[in-house]
Amino acid sequence: MKKNINILSEIKNYFFICIGLAIFAFGWTAFMIPNQITGGGVAGISAIIYFATNTIPVGVSTLVLNIILVAIAWKVLGSKFCINTIICTIILSTFFSIGQSIFKESLVDNMFMCTVIGSGLAGFGAGLSIFYGGNTGGTDIIAMMIGKYRNISYGRVTLYANIFIVGSSYFVVHSVDKLVYSMVVMFVYIYVSDMVIDGYRQSYQFMIFSSKNQEIADKISEELHRGATFLKGYGAYYKTESDVLLIIAHKTDKNRIIKIIKDTDPTSFISVTKANSVFGKNFDRLRV
Repeated sequence: MKKNINILSEIKNYFFICIGLAIFAFGWTAFMIPNQITGGGVAGISAIIYFATNTIPVGVSTLVLNIILVAIAWKVLGSKFCINTIICTIILSTFFSIGQSIFKESLVDNMFMCTVIGSGLAGFGAGLSIFYGGNTGGTDIIAMMIGKYRNISYGRVTLYANIFIVGSSYFVVHSVDKLVYSMVVMFVYIYVSDMVIDGYRQSYQFMIFSSKNQEIADKISEELHRGATFLKGYGAYYKTESDVLLIIAHKTDKNRIIKIIKDTDPTSFISVTKANSVFGKNFDRLRV
């Protein structure tokens, strides 16, 4: 029974991965590539190759480049990640090939609109794919390999690599305008993909220091049906013990929780931090 559930879960994941990669490819082929607008990652390199040669399809370059990167990264990142990347790459390359054969011209005449719509769709598609366990390969592989041996953050490596790729497009398209549009693509893509992956499940962690923590916890429980946890604290200045109230809640409850705290104890000390991922009851489900 458990095996059947796992199989159904994998089928569902790959269904949404396919949808995400199809949207990703649609954003590129229907809006950006016809206008010689590029972006980061292997898709960006493949687009530059296509602009330079006008013969090598983006889907072919994407497949070849990702297979080369996977071959290099096989021992470093493990077979499971690499096999998943190969599957996603084949799917993405197929969608790129289909898209380029259909869309010879962009669907919108305005280049700025093509930039925003194309990068937005690409970011949404990539975010959806990553959320369900897929990936688009490319600079992700490079960043993970470098991060394995060097103390350089994933985000920094990805940013530098993408800026280099986008900057290189100028030597092919010879247009400052298109270079600027390509930079816009990169930032819109990052913003939208982050929103899809984390934005809608954004949660907040509250640390509340108040003499009325029990009253605050009771009101939050009654009004929001949200649990709370008491932690034992010790004040270094006054040398006294106190209870610290810990609450984790969805972003939709954030303002209501703050209002409850303010109405109950306006003098309380509150620390509010974003929690990118919260797993457990009433929150997100672990995806491995």
